[in-house]
Amino acid sequence: MRRHLVPAALLLPLTLLLAACGGNSAADTAGARTDGKGSLTLNVGDQKGGSEAVLRAAGELESLNYKIKWSTFTSGPPLLEAVNAKAVDIGGVGNTPPVFAAGAGSRVSVVAAWHGTSKGEAILVPKDSSLRKPEELKGRSIAVAQGSSAHFQLIASLKKAGLKLSDVKVKYLQPADALAAFTGGKVDAWAVWDPYTSQVLDTKQGRILTDGDGVVNGLSFQVAAPSALKDTKRAAAIKDYLERLRRAQDWVYRHPDAWAKVWAKDTGLPYEVALASVKRTNASRIAVAVDKPLIASEQQIADTFTELKLIPGKVDFAAFVDTRFNDGLPPSTTTPRVYKDS
Repeated sequence: MRRHLVPAALLLPLTLLLAACGGNSAADTAGARTDGKGSLTLNVGDQKGGSEAVLRAAGELESLNYKIKWSTFTSGPPLLEAVNAKAVDIGGVGNTPPVFAAGAGSRVSVVAAWHGTSKGEAILVPKDSSLRKPEELKGRSIAVAQGSSAHFQLIASLKKAGLKLSDVKVKYLQPADALAAFTGGKVDAWAVWDPYTSQVLDTKQGRILTDGDGVVNGLSFQVAAPSALKDTKRAAAIKDYLERLRRAQDWVYRHPDAWAKVWAKDTGLPYEVALASVKRTNASRIAVAVDKPLIASEQQIADTFTELKLIPGKVDFAAFVDTRFNDGLPPSTTTPRVYKDS
């Protein structure tokens, strides 16, 4: 199959997929949709190609005895701002936005978690780069979105290689600008996440120097408003919603091709890129408990950003979790699934 280079402008819609991203993206709640029946409405924050899409594809939006009103956000930070403001009862984000929300003193509670591989979180270099190992990044320029999961992955990968962030020239760029810098030869490397990783590999614009597997925690979360959790009926709806999400994730693992088709259509991703990202990252996720190892792992991220003065003061991440929905779930350290082609 012939592969085509994709201009940076065509990847701009992918900024809607930044579940793991920090950044300064604004909310976009236009065109809110509603599913289900009943007197109770659960306000759910989502991102393009996120919870609503996977629940619908898996058939998990049927037989709801409550309503779900969907609001779409461009990334995790504005979604959590809406949770803090009680405009949203619950929403899905990556492993870094809750840390920054906690650092800002927001009223949010992590109530559910998924553990997946971090193979899609990578430091990419141009295909013809002379760089062959992370230790060689010293003195080189690296693009990364500030405050994103890729930012922490970069820090952790450098540390593993015996380097500090100050040993490299960091260029804080959001993905669309970073892609332009990467393909234009303006930076030596790019720290980013799937589906960008899959996009670069698919178009043969670069290769992976190192990835985050075994370096970062690979966690993603559902985060709820404490006020919603205090309401008995709303908390029951949240419990049901989380159970549906867990079943939908199991469906993704069993039907990666079907989910890739839906995801591609919903986001505008090329099917080949969507499928590669699903197999590398999405299908690996398994529902896990919000437990002490998870809290400790997130605390490490918080402490790292505090040391870099990107978060003001010490964060006690344990104060921002609610473990009531852990029943029967495996530990957060449970090994993610590995998708194998049949």
